Amino acid sequence: MLSKAQNKYIRSLSLQKYRKEHNVFIAEGDKISREWLSSDAPIQHIAATYEWAEANRALIDRHEEATLHIVDDIQLKSISTLQTPNHVLVVAHMPKHDDAMPANEWCIALDEIQDPGNMGTIIRIADWFGVKHIICSPGCVDVYNPKVVQSAMGGHLRVNIRTAPLNEFLSQANMPVYAAALNGQNIYEISKPAYGVLIIGNESKGISDAILDKAQHKVTIPRLGGAESLNAAVSAGIICALLMGR
Repeated sequence: MLSKAQNKYIRSLSLQKYRKEHNVFIAEGDKISREWLSSDAPIQHIAATYEWAEANRALIDRHEEATLHIVDDIQLKSISTLQTPNHVLVVAHMPKHDDAMPANEWCIALDEIQDPGNMGTIIRIADWFGVKHIICSPGCVDVYNPKVVQSAMGGHLRVNIRTAPLNEFLSQANMPVYAAALNGQNIYEISKPAYGVLIIGNESKGISDAILDKAQHKVTIPRLGGAESLNAAVSAGIICALLMGR
């Protein structure tokens, strides 16, 4: 059971200011929760139905630091951020990010990405292609927004995500910088670099001029049909496949 205070506390974590205050966030659902519980990441609370807890007792026992709450469907729905709650919710501590400058590896820089679904999908894409670093501009959506966590599918465990002014970061990056831009070179015509920084811009405005000026290479996915533009996360996935795929 959850006390009223615990219920209120977990519900408050749907808001960024409380996530920052307590340095924790919510991860929900069977697959994501099992992924977090399978890791060594510290967990604060586990709220699960009796059936789920019994079926996953070995994972729960890995985390002696966590408080387990057996809840019914009504209680789970009261703390869930999902339209259809799914058996379990965990409150996890935010991973410590590494401030070291990436070198001789791929890194993704995000300029004002606003949509939680896009952010989560880009984290998942980075995880898929083995990209270990994502740098978010201060204007990006919170990477611990529940919708971001849901879309990233555990990517937060393997990708070092931090927020920093992109101008400063790109000025210090001793690597080639590629920017996804409508007026760039055909992505199919460039040679594959061994490493670099890939900049993905805002969903409606693209990359700001100040950030675009930092890129030595502007690349575009050639349009063959009538669509006006590509979704930011879709663009990121295609470009990652063409630049990083082997």
